[in-house]
Amino acid sequence: MIVGIIGQVEKIEPTSLHINTNGLIYEVFISLNTSNIITEIGKEIKLLTTHIIREDAQLLFGFIDKNEKKMFDTLIKINGVGVKVALAVCSTFSPEIFSEIITNKDVNLLKKVVGIGPKSASRILLELSDFIIDGQYDTNSIARNEARMALESLGFKTEVINKALQGAVGDTQTLVKEGLKKLQRL
Repeated sequence: MIVGIIGQVEKIEPTSLHINTNGLIYEVFISLNTSNIITEIGKEIKLLTTHIIREDAQLLFGFIDKNEKKMFDTLIKINGVGVKVALAVCSTFSPEIFSEIITNKDVNLLKKVVGIGPKSASRILLELSDFIIDGQYDTNSIARNEARMALESLGFKTEVINKALQGAVGDTQTLVKEGLKKLQRL
């Protein structure tokens, strides 16, 4: 099992790159987020990898961020979610935003990913209800609870607040501002 790769970038494409490791060149599939970070051909890089072995192919998926790798590895364990959909999720959302989507059970945001319909989105939310990225154990829920309490102290009802905060991401101050903007429209 290949768990990491260090080498020189030979070729960069939006969702893959070629890495030369002492004369052996590997094709590594990457998310658009990782692709945006790796911009120089000839530069030496280190990627964490997930090595998938199938009957017809061996695939390497590379990640600069350990949380993005964790997100990918968790997604491919879900029945009906393959590597293409998992990589599309990694390309669409950062691990922090994905964690927020799971916490908020935001089906609509998840359905924006190519290859995910209502059933898949619901299944992902159900199976990943306890998904937490490293270093972010309670930060999002604390900010969300503080924002909820602040809006309640202004006289808004809990149901309305939950609707207003759905899909909003950020610290307490950002969530309160977003919540107030949405509450004005409701």
